[in-house]
Amino acid sequence: MPSREEHVTTKTGRILSISQAEAEAAAAQATMSGSAAVGAMDPARRTDVLFRVRRDEGHELSSWWNIGAFLVTSGVVIALLYGVPSIA
Repeated sequence: MPSREEHVTTKTGRILSISQAEAEAAAAQATMSGSAAVGAMDPARRTDVLFRVRRDEGHELSSWWNIGAFLVTSGVVIALLYGVPSIA
């Protein structure tokens, strides 16, 4: 039977896939060091985070999408302003 994998989010927001044995070893180590409460909170589950999307490793959003969205939005606003009288 293959080992079950679990997804863990690091403090930097990176999502890692770890096996069941590695998760148990990390939990045992956290219990021994007394820092179990620190690793228990998942940053992606915070109440102040509304639109965070969990993506797999290597599937991060390209910054060109944001640049393109800015240019398209700017173009639409400028095109709409041409229709407003007495601005030019």
